[in-house]
Formats: sequence, C-alpha cells, structure tokens
Amino acid sequence: MSDVALLGSQFVEEQKRFWRNPTSAVFTGLFPVMFLVIFAALNSNNRIKELHDIRFAQYYVPSIVAFTIFSACFVNLAIATTFRREMGLLKRVRSTPLPPAVFIGGVILSALFVGALLSVLVTLVGVVFYGVHFYAARLLALLVTFAVSSSACCALGLAVGTFLPNADAAPAVVNFVYFPIVFISGTFYPIDAGSAIAKIANIFPVRHVILAVFAGFDPVRKGSAFEWNHLAVVAAWGVAGLWVAVRRFRWEPSK
Repeated sequence: MSDVALLGSQFVEEQKRFWRNPTSAVFTGLFPVMFLVIFAALNSNNRIKELHDIRFAQYYVPSIVAFTIFSACFVNLAIATTFRREMGLLKRVRSTPLPPAVFIGGVILSALFVGALLSVLVTLVGVVFYGVHFYAARLLALLVTFAVSSSACCALGLAVGTFLPNADAAPAVVNFVYFPIVFISGTFYPIDAGSAIAKIANIFPVRHVILAVFAGFDPVRKGSAFEWNHLAVVAAWGVAGLWVAVRRFRWEPSK
C-alpha cells in the first residue's frame, strides 16, 4: 500500500478506536454541548454591553467552538498519547512495518476530524436552538481559523504528552493545566481586554482562538473576519509545541 492509503487506513482505525470507547466519545462530544445548553439557558435573555450589546449566545457559541477544538485536539491527544505509551501500545506499533509518520498522521487526522465534527455540531445547536447568526460569507475565515487552531492544538497535545509521567496522572495534570486557562480566557463570559486577567490570558493560545473564532460570528464587525494577529500567536504556540514534541517524543514507557 502507498503511504496515502496507509494513512487513510490508519485514520479509519483511529476513528473506530475513538467511537468504540463510549467514555471518551461521550465526554468529548457531550461536554461542550452540555456547557452550551446550561450557560445559554441561564443567560438566554442577557446581552453583553462590552460587545455592543449583542446577545449572549452570539458570543458564547464561538467560545464553545474554541473550547471544543482544544478538547478534541489538545486534551484528548495528550491523554491518549500518554496512555498508549505507558501501556506499551506505542512500543508495539513501533515494532511493526507501519511507518511512524503514518501512525502519528492518522492519530492527528482523527483528532482534527473529531474537532471539526463537534465544532459543526455546536454551531448547529447554537443556530437552531438559540438563534445565533451564522455568516456564510465568513466561512473561509472560520475554516482557516479552525485549521490553524486545531493544528496548533494537536502539536501542543503531543508536546504536553511527553511531560506526563504515567497514564493515571495524565487526565488530572492536563485538566489542571487546561481549565484555569480556559476560565481566565473568557470562554464562559467575555473579560475586559484591559484587565490584568486578560493580559495573563493573552500569553496563552486559548484566548486568541476564542477571539479569532468570534470574529466570524461578530454581528457588528465589518469587512474581513480574519484575525491574523491572533492566528499568528496561535501558530507560534503550535510551532513551539511541534518542536518540543519532535525532540521529546518517545515510543517506550517510562522507566
């Protein structure tokens, strides 16, 4: 088989592995939707004065899309990679004729697909049930934002996975690092751009992804919906994550 055919086959296997694990699939798929339903219901009639008095759902849906991207491409990839390494699964794969690049590529493609699928699901729920306006003219900007953000998240997920000591600690450590950043980045409610919290959040990629995705949903925005400054920061994090992952990635369990 050619490398492309092998990559497609590995992608299919990764999808089977993901959807046949009910706990992982439900947590990854329903967690963002649950957040969307709960917070959108609690703030259904609220408006955000800081964002030109727009409806809460118009801001909250794109922020949950950003949350979904990180959940599927960063959190899941970091935890799953650590589990496979410490259980000896990566070591077994390394001893097979399957090229390592094809295996890693299949894992990344699967994460990207899940992230895209869930992002579409969250957007549809927002449009159908909460009256969120979707602008077809900004679709290209949203696709570019998703491509840059999800690729960076995959690189960061692989990088963080190299620091996790064992499979039992992986979920706790990843979520301990991830959720505080999610909260201070304005995922569940916008934060003042001039505040100290915003300045701290600007260091990390989560806030930049939120703002880049929101640009495609902003009803008062005129002109292009590309947020190149925010995407540049996200891309820089992705390059750094890729560099760390390449240098530190290992196939055998920790001693």
